[in-house]
Amino acid sequence: MQQKDKTRLAVVRSLLAEVTNAAKTSSPIQTDMQLLSLLGKSAAAAQTAKAEFAGAGRQDLVEHEEQQAKVLEEYAGGVEPLGADSVRDAVQRAVEQGRAALAAGGKAANMGDVLKKGKNVERSDVARVVKQMMGQTQ
Repeated sequence: MQQKDKTRLAVVRSLLAEVTNAAKTSSPIQTDMQLLSLLGKSAAAAQTAKAEFAGAGRQDLVEHEEQQAKVLEEYAGGVEPLGADSVRDAVQRAVEQGRAALAAGGKAANMGDVLKKGKNVERSDVARVVKQMMGQTQ
């Protein structure tokens, strides 16, 4: 912020406002993946706005949105989500551990337990893989 980068400052302020607004709702941002999703949505909104401004012939606003989208993508690019194979392997291990715990007389793992173990992964991806695996085993 000491470099007086106005675009970056505007993006950070916008993200801070969105996080603050989300904190006042029933589903506040609590994980890195939720924040990454917010970055992605903001970048997509900037791309949409850029296309609309280009259609209206407003080159100055197109450049402004391009700069904001670049900053958002730079922030979002710093986080590497797990790939599909890694998600499938992690879910498989969790399911096997749950079955072993159940066989030993313990508590069976549910989808919530599996989701808690995922750090850099979209919860919807984990849920989809769990449903696929549970469908295969039943």
